[in-house]
Amino acid sequence: MEEKILGMDPYTVIRILVAAVFILIILLFYIIHKMNIISRKYSALMSGKKGKDLEKVILTRFKEMDAVKYNERRLNRDFKRISKHLESCICKYSLVKYDAFDDVAGKLSFVIALLDQSNSGVVLNSMHSRDGCYTYAKEIIKGESFIPLSEEEKQALNEAKTVEEEIQDIANEEDIFANIE
Repeated sequence: MEEKILGMDPYTVIRILVAAVFILIILLFYIIHKMNIISRKYSALMSGKKGKDLEKVILTRFKEMDAVKYNERRLNRDFKRISKHLESCICKYSLVKYDAFDDVAGKLSFVIALLDQSNSGVVLNSMHSRDGCYTYAKEIIKGESFIPLSEEEKQALNEAKTVEEEIQDIANEEDIFANIE
């Protein structure tokens, strides 16, 4: 009676081991082939001036990226500060010329409305007569005046409040015409 190894015929065990060795040899050649490919790529990467300075280039790029990040943070901070400041700057205005008195022609009198982003500011009314020129200022808070306004002052205030809408309408029209061309 033949002796059994792991409950199998010894020739079967030898065949299995030979097959395993054959598979391992094939895997070994495959791994050697892949290592040669990687080695050639590595050699090409590291050859020449660029290969020697690769670490230096990478460190330089990291420094440049850090500088870009710093500049982005600084620009965002400056943008927020400037945006906050712009809210209180005069950005809307209107001028209405008129004849204040029947005996003076040529529309020498005028009203100018100067408003910020929240429609707060001032309405200046300069009335020209034969005797002189009189200028009045009326404070505007959020688009309203606590002092009664003349018709010309109301007109200038309304025109100044809607100047942003008019600019947006013009920009939209230009976009439409640009898309047609």
